[in-house]
Amino acid sequence: MAKPGERTAANRLLAVLDAFDLRSPSLSLTDISRRADLPLATAHRLVGTLTGWGALERDESGSYHIGLRLWELAALAPRGLGLRQAAMPFLEDLYEATHENVHLAVRDGLEVVYTERISGRSAVGVRSQVGARWPLHATGVGLALLAHCDAGFQERVCGGTLTSFTPHTVTAPARLRRMLAEVRRTGCAVSDRQITDDALSVAAPVQGPRGDVVAAVSVVVHVKDAQTPALIPAVRLAARGISRALGWQPGSAPGA
Repeated sequence: MAKPGERTAANRLLAVLDAFDLRSPSLSLTDISRRADLPLATAHRLVGTLTGWGALERDESGSYHIGLRLWELAALAPRGLGLRQAAMPFLEDLYEATHENVHLAVRDGLEVVYTERISGRSAVGVRSQVGARWPLHATGVGLALLAHCDAGFQERVCGGTLTSFTPHTVTAPARLRRMLAEVRRTGCAVSDRQITDDALSVAAPVQGPRGDVVAAVSVVVHVKDAQTPALIPAVRLAARGISRALGWQPGSAPGA
C-alpha cells in the first residue's frame, strides 16, 4: 500500500498522460519529466511503456504525442463517439441553416468540454475547439448545462471563482443565478460577449433517455450580426432532435 503522499505507479502513468494538453500536444522527454514532476529516468521508463502500448507516439524529431490507442478507447465513452454519431445530422442541419459555428459539449466537473465543432469559413472566430475546456459560467453551452444541474452544484459554482474573460463576463453570483433561472424558463441560454468581445452564443440542453441533461448544442455568431430571436428556435430544434435520437421522449422526467 502506498504511503500518504506517495505516488503509485498508476498515478505516475497518469501524470505522464496529463502532461499533454491543447497548448502542449507535443512534448520532449524532458518536458514530460518536468510537467509530470518525475525524475527523468522514471519518465523515460514510463514513456517507453506507454509508447509500446500505443498510448503515446514518437515522431521523427523525438517528440511525443498522444497515440491512436487512446483515441480508440475514448471513442467507447458514452458521451464521446455515441453522442457525436447521434448528434451529427442535427449539427449539420443547424450549420446549413445558419452557416455559423456550431458546437456540441458536455460537462466535466466545473468545466464544459467541447466534443464536436463545425466551423463556417466566414463565421466569427472562436476560441473553442474539440477537446477544449471552459468554465461553465461563461459559455452558452456551459450555462445550458449548469442551469440543469442540482441546486447544490449550482451554488458551488456561483460561490466559487467566476473568471472574467471580457468586461461582459458575468461574475456576480446573483446575476448568474438569475441567468440560470431564465435558461430553465426559456429552455435556451444566451452568452453575450462573455468569452470574446465580438461573439454571441445561443445554446440549448440535450436530454438523454431518462430526461436528464447530458449535453448542450450551440451556435456562435458575430455579435453585430446576431439575430437572436431567429437563432433560438433553430438551436432548440437541433437539441430536441439530438435528444430524440438518444432515446428521449416528451414527458420523460426530470427535464421534460
